[in-house]
Amino acid sequence: MTSASEFLEYSPTEPLVLGSTEVHVWRGWLDLPASRIQHLKQTLAVEERTRASRFRFSTDRNRFIAARGTLRAILGRYLSKDPHTLRFAYNGYGKPVLIEELENDPIQFNVTHSRNLALYAFTRQGEIGVDVEEITAEAKDYENLAQRFFSAAEVRELRSVPVEERQAAFLNGWTRKEAYIKARGLGLSLDLRQFDVSLTPGVPAALLANREAGQEHTLWSLYELAPGPGFTAALAVKGSIEMLRCWHWPA
Repeated sequence: MTSASEFLEYSPTEPLVLGSTEVHVWRGWLDLPASRIQHLKQTLAVEERTRASRFRFSTDRNRFIAARGTLRAILGRYLSKDPHTLRFAYNGYGKPVLIEELENDPIQFNVTHSRNLALYAFTRQGEIGVDVEEITAEAKDYENLAQRFFSAAEVRELRSVPVEERQAAFLNGWTRKEAYIKARGLGLSLDLRQFDVSLTPGVPAALLANREAGQEHTLWSLYELAPGPGFTAALAVKGSIEMLRCWHWPA
């Protein structure tokens, strides 16, 4: 697979074509000027505006508008459609799909955000999930957290990592597990301890085992993403891909 870990700047004049064996990941900032937030708000559906209005704090409300509006803007570029005309359906766990794409050559997508950064992942290959987490200076007992959420094999791997690398190892594991369950579209109904991922810094991202009945871990690919200083991220895709391309969406 050809990969691109650097998020390149995107020119709005560049046509967007998503090949059948490609994955595209976009990075976008959510703290945008008021004029940009207002513009993006106009592209949202009534249901999305209603959801935005329920946020108590303006920062959270504006970030929601930015995330959903940017998703619509990117999808609009892929489909050559007005972002406002796009319609979404949701599965029982809240994962969205494009209604217009259900019976055609579908674009699968997933969105994640942490603080003021969002990632948007797109493919025609199959199920896809992405997760990003902020790296903070807050001291945490990562071994205790792992015992609550990770499998026994992952806990052992975390303990084998030098203390100074355990935050990075834990976040590797967490983002990879979150990306996988988001790709599956089952939310936290899927037990995080039912499957194993790699987490040691420097070791390639991988789904190592899956003890869930009927699920074969070799059908999935995991990738480490580098969205920028202060963040770590992961991507999960069902099947193998030939190219991963990463861009920064202009504000």
